[in-house]
Amino acid sequence: MLAEKTRYVVPECAACSDGCGPVFELSSSERGKLLVVTLAINCVLEQETMFVSIWGSPDAENWGTAPLASFSPKNYCGVYSILLNLAGRQNIKYIRADWKMRRWKSRTKEVMVDFFIAIEPSGSRIARP
Repeated sequence: MLAEKTRYVVPECAACSDGCGPVFELSSSERGKLLVVTLAINCVLEQETMFVSIWGSPDAENWGTAPLASFSPKNYCGVYSILLNLAGRQNIKYIRADWKMRRWKSRTKEVMVDFFIAIEPSGSRIARP
């Protein structure tokens, strides 16, 4: 279950090719913090792998040469979370998700993944008394 402070970096979509999500502006309360990035794969074709990385930018133009964080390759439906530590990167004001999709076997080139990517502050899933 996602927390009430969850925001969607990539709203639910069905992708049939490599791509990147929209430029996502971090709020002032998210900048320079520890965030949880969640990738939820709702549907994926058999024998397919998805690679997702999170990129950061101070100006929504320069995205650097390496991602801030990456998920390990995903082959199955599920909900996966990683930490995005921006503590030493106060200059990052924007993030963007990139994805690449590959077939295991070359019998067909069709790919399709239904997914979304969300962020939330670390600790926001902990119930407060």
